[in-house]
Amino acid sequence: MKRGIDFGTRIAIAASIAWPVVAFAHAEHGQATGLLAGLWHPVSGLDHVLAMVAVGLWGAQLGRPAIWLLPIAFPLMMAIGGVLGSTGMGLPAVEIAIAISALVLGALIMFEGQPALPIALGIVGFFAVFHGHAHGTELPADASAMTYSLGFVMATGFLHAIGIAIGVTYRSPRSRQALRGAGAFVALGGLFFLVRALT
Repeated sequence: MKRGIDFGTRIAIAASIAWPVVAFAHAEHGQATGLLAGLWHPVSGLDHVLAMVAVGLWGAQLGRPAIWLLPIAFPLMMAIGGVLGSTGMGLPAVEIAIAISALVLGALIMFEGQPALPIALGIVGFFAVFHGHAHGTELPADASAMTYSLGFVMATGFLHAIGIAIGVTYRSPRSRQALRGAGAFVALGGLFFLVRALT
């Protein structure tokens, strides 16, 4: 029998403790600029958090090379969306697409979806553009776009890493069910945010 708490569980506990603190900091210092504003922004909304952790979870579930390609593709495409948002170029139904991203990614984890790698990359990249657009449109007026973008890409990478750390601990048949349960939680969260975005 294993002693202590495994690495993935420790990461999850640390994230659950840190998230409210970070979210509070975002609310209190919403006008902060540059790198710190970019770091805070992705973790200030649970819809973003769910989707970004789900990318890491799904990558871990799919295995190599998806485990590292998905978390690379998401920030790259998110940066493109961020440029679109910060320059005022509109995208339709951004909040709806963000909610759907959590719903779809959660469902893929829950049902152990195993599409071909290009399709998986396409799904992740498509949703990443909408997440990036939401970040870009909220660029503080007096912030450096470069450092702000760097901040939200770094925060996104951290959230992906949490998902991967949790996902790689679930390799036995018994623990696979726990990972599928995590997917169901993400999907339900996405459904909640979708209903809220539509009403």
